[in-house]
Amino acid sequence: MRLLLAWFYRVLFAATASVVIFNPAQAQWQREAFNTLGTQAYIEFWLADTEQAKQLIVDVQAEFERINQLMSPYIANSELSKLNRQAASAPVTVSAELYQLLQQAKHISTLSNGAFDITFASVGFYYDYRAHKKPSTAQLQLARQYVNYQSIQLLPNNQVSFAQPGVKIDLGGIAKGYAVELGIRLLAERGIEHAQLTAGGDSRLLGDKRGRPWLVGIKHPRQEDKYAAQLPLENSAISTSGDYERYFIEEGVRYHHIIDPNTGQSANGLFSVTVTGADTTQTDALSTTLFVLGLQAGMALIEQIPGYEAIFIDTERKMHVSSGLSQ
Repeated sequence: MRLLLAWFYRVLFAATASVVIFNPAQAQWQREAFNTLGTQAYIEFWLADTEQAKQLIVDVQAEFERINQLMSPYIANSELSKLNRQAASAPVTVSAELYQLLQQAKHISTLSNGAFDITFASVGFYYDYRAHKKPSTAQLQLARQYVNYQSIQLLPNNQVSFAQPGVKIDLGGIAKGYAVELGIRLLAERGIEHAQLTAGGDSRLLGDKRGRPWLVGIKHPRQEDKYAAQLPLENSAISTSGDYERYFIEEGVRYHHIIDPNTGQSANGLFSVTVTGADTTQTDALSTTLFVLGLQAGMALIEQIPGYEAIFIDTERKMHVSSGLSQ
């Protein structure tokens, strides 16, 4: 990780992870951009057979859409929507896949003492960032009582129930990373050795870029189309959570989509957090978690998780890195 220091000294600020491609396209680099899970995605991999590459791209997109149909809170017949409608009344049987992801989410909630909490949706559905809409004081006071990850009861035989009516869940802080991880796994199973897959602020790199590392750019949180850092990475996941992704400003206050479960309001104290590690499901959830925790508590947590590192940008526009990146 010492190689990263040379890159950090060139940093101004940081934000969502996306891959910066400096070289012109080569004949065997297969590339495609597409929309999925409410965000933009990008896939790139090395393969000589163009027809096979087209099919792989279709298959990866189909895997993203499968996850969307399973876990979207906006699709009425998704398993997640069914949970939100019925789990407070009686246990709901879900797929083993959704159950396992709920287990992962609950583990991170326990690890962070509730800083990561998928029941934030009990408040979160009152926000509409495009419409500049936020909950009223009364709505916030009422909905906050339903934000508690311990209200999610994971029962035997893939059954899930909610402890009380009013609880809603949203997997926006973990499902996208999970989909990216599955997409890369699909490519690896088909024999691809060099690839990168990005969806929003979550990226997963397979192998290197044929003899050199992938250069991953971290966007500037306050200047569009500018990057703060470039990280050389191989076989790694990287996720960024920032207060600039979905937000509106009203009377000088920035309302953004990373909700602090303790307050039901936008977390503050940081501009962005970037997490690197082996698995995009984990980096996705951890970047949200550390943002909510803030610099001091977030740094303390990441130092306890082997194989994962973090880059924090505070509101003074100062960068802080975990110990594995500063050696």
